[in-house]
Amino acid sequence: MKISHIKIRNLLGITELELTGKSTELTGAKGTGKTSVLDAIRFALTNKLDRDLIIHQGATEGEILIETDTGLVIDRKKRDDKADAIKVKDGNMLQTRPAEFLAQIFTPLQLNPIEFTQMSRQEKNRVILNLIEFPWTIEWIQQQFCEIPAGVNYNQHILQVLADIQAENGQYYRSRQEINSRKLYQKKAAEEIAAAIPQGYQYDRWNQYDLGAKYTELEQKRRQNSLIEKGKQTAAGYDNKLRSIEADREIAKASAEKAISGERESLRSTIERLKAEIRAAEDRIGQLDAKLKDKQAVIDAEYKAAKAKLDADNSQALEWVEKPMIAVDDLTAEIAEAEQMRKHLNEYQRMVRMQDEIEQLQMESDKLTEKIEKARNLPGEILKTAKIPIDGLTVENGIPLIRGLPISNLSDGELLALCVDITIQKPGGLQIILIDGVERLDSKSRDELYEKCRAKGIQILASRTTDAETLEVIEL
Repeated sequence: MKISHIKIRNLLGITELELTGKSTELTGAKGTGKTSVLDAIRFALTNKLDRDLIIHQGATEGEILIETDTGLVIDRKKRDDKADAIKVKDGNMLQTRPAEFLAQIFTPLQLNPIEFTQMSRQEKNRVILNLIEFPWTIEWIQQQFCEIPAGVNYNQHILQVLADIQAENGQYYRSRQEINSRKLYQKKAAEEIAAAIPQGYQYDRWNQYDLGAKYTELEQKRRQNSLIEKGKQTAAGYDNKLRSIEADREIAKASAEKAISGERESLRSTIERLKAEIRAAEDRIGQLDAKLKDKQAVIDAEYKAAKAKLDADNSQALEWVEKPMIAVDDLTAEIAEAEQMRKHLNEYQRMVRMQDEIEQLQMESDKLTEKIEKARNLPGEILKTAKIPIDGLTVENGIPLIRGLPISNLSDGELLALCVDITIQKPGGLQIILIDGVERLDSKSRDELYEKCRAKGIQILASRTTDAETLEVIEL
């Protein structure tokens, strides 16, 4: 669909102007109305105009009328004293929703492709990617990743969405980095613990080892060995102790005999000196044998008691003398080993927990890697079936390339030529492109642009600043 006729009346700085449906270049100096013509056409199609004064000074109504070769008529009026009016008639059918209808017959870039050359790199990429048709929904994202990845702008084209999902600053990538860092820390800590634990450490054995019971067993054996040792010592000293108490007996008897003998001699002296006391002394001498026997009886009794005690002790000791000493070295070594090994129980358990956590972290990291790889591989699958509207257009990591070059690397002329390719992507749409300020292009690029429009069947309305004092309309 092409424009066959344009009429502008009292709109912007234009009193009256008519254009045919041919491609046209509007030339003249600044202020001759070149941009006003293009702005009027944009106003007719969008009802948008970034100017304070729209109606020509002195008039109360401005109007633009556009007719196409398919019978479409667009008549938009701007009024001071009445509401603005728009009438869109497609053949015999009057459109009841003119704004919605008009929005379907052109793309914004058609009306101001120069704006495309001035867009940021991200905005240009977004425009180009939106040309690649691939129907998708949030449910589709859910199916691919088993969740809706956070931190992603889902208002973008699907290829940009996937690029954000797998990007290094994306949630998946950053989460995997964090998990891998935790995994490396845990692995290092587990290795340090393992290095401090004896090789072949038997956790279950030392965890179940009853150290208290083993200490009780060792104490019993040591007590029994003490009794055996004491019994042997007692038995070994029996003869010496027996001789000792026998000697004590003989010494006591000798001492008693000596004492009696002395007493006898004393009494005899006394008899010699004391004749009067002879009878008394003789009586006492008669009692001395009985006294000696009494003392001897006491000494014998003490001897018997001491020997009885010694025999009792020796009898008890003899019970242990024949018993062999119990070996405690192995049990002592075992307990010492158990004490040493049980010190590692808590660290061993901590190491096992760390190893389990490392395995869990590895699983989480692997899942994130799968999702990142999924986001990296999906664009290739999408591009196999998606409609690529522009020759030479490819996409890598969510970035559109034209013949292998990023959009930001294209010259203004190449960008405008790209806009022509974009314009023809609306079948049945308005095949026209408005370019304000083609003097920015060198003559070769400008001629190539015009030739491309002719080859593609695109009408072009362009403005070019020259030294002419009045507006000139040049058919291309």
